[in-house]
Amino acid sequence: MSAPAPGLVVSPDGRPRCFWGASDPLYAEYHDREWGFPVADDRRLFEKLCLEGFQAGLSWLTILRKRENFRRAFAAFDARRVARFGPREITRLLGDAGIVRHRGKIESAIHNAALALELAREQGSLAAYFWSFEPASTSRPARVDLATLKQLTESDASRALSRDLKRRGFSFVGPTTCYAFMQAMGLVNDHLEGCHVRKAAELGRRRFQRPAVAPRGRR
Repeated sequence: MSAPAPGLVVSPDGRPRCFWGASDPLYAEYHDREWGFPVADDRRLFEKLCLEGFQAGLSWLTILRKRENFRRAFAAFDARRVARFGPREITRLLGDAGIVRHRGKIESAIHNAALALELAREQGSLAAYFWSFEPASTSRPARVDLATLKQLTESDASRALSRDLKRRGFSFVGPTTCYAFMQAMGLVNDHLEGCHVRKAAELGRRRFQRPAVAPRGRR
């Protein structure tokens, strides 16, 4: 059998995966079932935005291993509840060894929750807002191989999303963070060519009903 293309790893189950998705069983599950599949659920979008902020300076595997703890600590990422967190909850979170105990990131998640509620009211949903930044297919590379993926740490679309979120007051939303968010939530499909999930993710994107997008003038 020929060797897999650069960036692909054939797992013990015999299926080729993106290199990062084969490094840990938890990663493999996330890679196969979540990453790159389109999401329109506001709670999941808010959760991912928060967790991307917590990931800054860390690996996603570190956050993934703590995700259930984060969900418990942050009221299942119900933005309405998180926005009401005050000094007592911050103290509780700073003492919670099951999450990343970083005051700035904790306060950012709470701050961003209130802004997310405002954004959802304005746009109809967080999904409508985020999917309005989906890049045009013509702006995407013809093939996503390892060399291409290494260059895709940010994009014009992620820079535009970052600028707009920052303008609205969000924090921990730089263009690299926003691109990772877009990859995970299926706004782009960055599974490598030859990865056994790539076609499934692309089929999911083709079948996905994009949320109604509010006119840009309303922003």
